[in-house]
Amino acid sequence: MTPKEVIEFAQKNDVEFLDLKFVDLPGTLQHTTLPARRLDEALFEDGIGFDGSSIRGWQPINASDMAVIPQADTARIDPFYEAKTLSLVCKVVDPITGQPYGRDPRYIALKAEAHLRSTGMADTCFFGPEAEFFIFDSVRYENTQKGSSFEVDSEEAHWNSGSKPNLGHKVRPKEGYFPVPPNDTLGDLRNDIMRTLMETGIHVEVGHHEVATAGQCEVGIKFNTLTKMADDLLWFKYVVKNTAKKRGKTATFMPKPLFGDNGSGMHCHQSLWREGKPLFAGDGYAGMSELGLHYIGGILKHAKALAALTNPTTNSYRRLVPGYEAPVNLAYSSRNRSASIRIPVVAGNSAKARRIEVRFPDATCNPYLAFAAMMMAGLDGVINKIDPGDPLDKDIYSLSPEELKDVPHMPGSLSDAIDALERDHEFLLRGDVFTRDLLTTWIDYKREKELDPVRLRPVPYEFFLYYDA
Repeated sequence: MTPKEVIEFAQKNDVEFLDLKFVDLPGTLQHTTLPARRLDEALFEDGIGFDGSSIRGWQPINASDMAVIPQADTARIDPFYEAKTLSLVCKVVDPITGQPYGRDPRYIALKAEAHLRSTGMADTCFFGPEAEFFIFDSVRYENTQKGSSFEVDSEEAHWNSGSKPNLGHKVRPKEGYFPVPPNDTLGDLRNDIMRTLMETGIHVEVGHHEVATAGQCEVGIKFNTLTKMADDLLWFKYVVKNTAKKRGKTATFMPKPLFGDNGSGMHCHQSLWREGKPLFAGDGYAGMSELGLHYIGGILKHAKALAALTNPTTNSYRRLVPGYEAPVNLAYSSRNRSASIRIPVVAGNSAKARRIEVRFPDATCNPYLAFAAMMMAGLDGVINKIDPGDPLDKDIYSLSPEELKDVPHMPGSLSDAIDALERDHEFLLRGDVFTRDLLTTWIDYKREKELDPVRLRPVPYEFFLYYDA
């Protein structure tokens, strides 16, 4: 929609309020609300002011004034307010110069798409993430100087005897893929999620229980262009969390909330197109073009640095361990879900469906940054004709140490990933897509706010191990 069409849409739907949303540096949605009477074409030109020093990773207190400007083509009715409310994603600008803010993650994604077009090799990058999540019945956690603890619970979990009459039909560890009710207790909730997404303009493709016990789920949504897909993914997470809350449950995209079972990843399907034609289809391995294989080569080469953006939490590396279907080894293959990059088999061998699936990311990432970074790594592979090496079509999880010794692997911790990003980031700076300021801010934030607090705090299991030492 254009600004004029948004105004007409709001009037037609008796909108009472405007909810202006944007995303902070780590990737969490923020918002402010205006009465609908403030909706006019000037709002789409000037925006409104806010305090940028109160947003994580943004401005210092002495330069705190910023502005958000709603983007008309992101308008949709927000289904979670009692009063009719129109949601709009915003761009962030300097209120004095009017220039886009360099640390606005959405601006990074837009620059990445502009850079892609400037290369002449492609004009569109499609992304299709598969974001897994858990739905729990309760979660408790505490972190104080005297102690720390957490506890999650789920009606369907195999450990749960419950206060209600226990009727059995539990989901055993690693046996949660595609069960029917009564074992799968979340079908109606997933249907609510899918219905709400569709009513707000998101094309839903599938919904199902996932492998882990205790309410692991997946709802698949249709691919979109890079920035639009990042918009859609944040909206998707917003809908999942709020729909669960309406039903008295809690949803999390935390990669590894359970010990001893599969974690939640976000496999990212992606492809390049030019003038309406797919560029990954060819007569090479698994029906891939040379360009597509070089794109894979770029992602494999830069994967350890990418991890700082695609797997950006300390908890991400509880998932990236052998034994739970996590793609820890950096290899590519056709059909093989144990490889970190999979080339899916497509129905009818369709050229338009030819794509790659990068399997190591998770949904704690900031999607604007993660999608942009993966595309920039792939482009580096295309520009420099990076050979991805031979495919690995064996079950990687069953390979011997001798067979695995030459296969590179993902970082073992967020600290390792951050160190890798410090060493390897020039590919992100091409075309001024990422800036040194943003990367330095990201690295400093992660070390100060996440790595150091986790590193310095004793965990409960250490008392079990060492209290009597």
